[in-house]
Amino acid sequence: MAPIPWGRFPTLAEHQLARRWLQFMANIGRASNTIDAYGRAVENHLRFCAVEGTDPVLAGADTVAAWIWDMLDRPRQRSAKAPLHPETGLANATVQQRLVAVRSFYEYLVEDGLRERNPVRRGQSSRRGRRPRQGLARRLEQAPWIPNENVWQRVLVACATQPLRNRLMVALAYDGALRHEELVQLAVGDFEHVHRLIHLRAETTKFQRAREVAFGVTSSELSVAYLNERRGMFGRIDGPLFRSASNRNYGKPVGPSTWSKTVEGIAHRAGVARLSTHTFRHLRLTDLARADWTIDQIAQYAGHRDLATTMRYIHLSGRELAARLHRASASIQQDRENLLAALAAVQ
Repeated sequence: MAPIPWGRFPTLAEHQLARRWLQFMANIGRASNTIDAYGRAVENHLRFCAVEGTDPVLAGADTVAAWIWDMLDRPRQRSAKAPLHPETGLANATVQQRLVAVRSFYEYLVEDGLRERNPVRRGQSSRRGRRPRQGLARRLEQAPWIPNENVWQRVLVACATQPLRNRLMVALAYDGALRHEELVQLAVGDFEHVHRLIHLRAETTKFQRAREVAFGVTSSELSVAYLNERRGMFGRIDGPLFRSASNRNYGKPVGPSTWSKTVEGIAHRAGVARLSTHTFRHLRLTDLARADWTIDQIAQYAGHRDLATTMRYIHLSGRELAARLHRASASIQQDRENLLAALAAVQ
């Protein structure tokens, strides 16, 4: 059976059906990050049911609605490095993610004949002539934040004070539009330095699909320098690229939490609270759109399955959209003038 860190979800681990469900999800090949997110979500739901004195197997839509309200009403946790005004309610994306996981759990119980209906109602779009139906929690579609040129310059200045390894991680995160799991799982053998390509292995990607991304001259120079430094520190050439230099985990591969903390530190030094590990990916995909890549090309580079996801990632400014409109309008007007010119040519 696929290994699961049960200690992270003690309530779930003690619940026989929930434990069976999560083990099933792991056994059919769900990514480890998905298993972790699903486990935490159902753990939270089971704890809420325990407080309410409700058996999760018998819980109805009213219990799920009460749980949603609890998530929307609880205080948000903020980093001490980037304090903001206090707010209540988990982020909409977090609520939606938890609902997906709990819906999957109840769907498993329905398929197993332990329930007749799933209490987590699924939303339905209006496409294909269907009547739209709202899910239990309204989904908020927000454009991803990306830095403008001045803010990006501040971020790079803050990055310049980082160790060589971290500077390379920043450069590759941007160049390859890499998810944080893809970045930390890079291996030395994934690089084709002659053509400045990275071969992302299927097992390291979100949807288990291999793809190739490129890296620039700066990343190439940083990579050569880091490999020399790495060889001197650890005496290793192959294997995971990014390794820890701390006394506690010396020589061990860097994990997602280390990368997240690194970006938090950069954000604090740059005074850019909204900077996250995904910002580099968002900016790169937007820059590809600015360079007139097609949506299909950007989706392939990003590793997206759905073009709608690609559209959400691309965030062109109003000025850029206006400039494109003016260029298109000018081109159309010129075409019209050329056609009308034929009238003047008639004698």
